Amino acid sequence: MDWAFLLAVYFVLWWITLFAVLPFSMRTQDESEEGVTLGTTHSAPQMGRRHVLRAFLRTTVVSALLLGLYMLFSWASGWSMDDLPVLVPNL
Repeated sequence: MDWAFLLAVYFVLWWITLFAVLPFSMRTQDESEEGVTLGTTHSAPQMGRRHVLRAFLRTTVVSALLLGLYMLFSWASGWSMDDLPVLVPNL
């Protein structure tokens, strides 16, 4: 596999995983100690710098694991993205 292809797959996986991981451990303003910011609803997220950094770290780890699983599957089965038209001929 070409390293540019793996980098592109990792980039796509990272962004998809970010949007999947971002809501985990999210606290609402109602649950926080700081209270509700004027002009927002009680259920609005309380975004802190630590939450975003943790989400980026989780995203990096999960997407690296997913890329590793893809590479393992590709190596074990011998299939790659080039074989996709053969597997599903009417694409």
